Amino acid sequence: MTDQPTSYLDTTGFDEPGPTRTRPTRRALAWNGGTDVGLVLLRFAVGGTFFAHGMQKVFGLWGGPGITGFARVLDGYGFTQTLTLAWVTGLTELVAGAFVVLGVLTPLAAAGLLGIMINVVALKAGNGFFLTSAAGADAVELEVVLGLAAAALVLTGPGRIALDNGRTWHRRPAPWGVLALVVGVAAGLAVFLLLRV
Repeated sequence: MTDQPTSYLDTTGFDEPGPTRTRPTRRALAWNGGTDVGLVLLRFAVGGTFFAHGMQKVFGLWGGPGITGFARVLDGYGFTQTLTLAWVTGLTELVAGAFVVLGVLTPLAAAGLLGIMINVVALKAGNGFFLTSAAGADAVELEVVLGLAAAALVLTGPGRIALDNGRTWHRRPAPWGVLALVVGVAAGLAVFLLLRV
């Protein structure tokens, strides 16, 4: 054997463990007050809009049609049992809208509002999307936004600034939200498919 190295590369230290790699320390996932304030604003916008529409339908306030006038509108869209459906729709908008604002039973309340918007969008779908189009007030732009915002509240829950704070559906919003979403979509489709001539 010779004392000559067989390689020009320095191989000393290859058998020794190398320096350990450390990853940067990440901040732990913690409560975010901005998210909760954002959810309050979203709840007020969505729930408040539906509450106001419910007041128009049930009590005829703010230029609303009242129950009999809204029943005539539903009759024009081909629904049956319009007086009962007018009461159910008006009370759902009124009560569920208030519940969303307060953060009470939020997934179920928002799912009820989503079911109503599914019907409205399905009825007006052929009229165009944008409010500035020729269809004007019969366009579905606002209804799509309100429906998707209600669906978002179904899945996220109300946040910590709510009367639901600490409830099961607040601590685990995803499974309860998916269940409520299925119920809301099914109810909306059932009304549209079964209560129309």
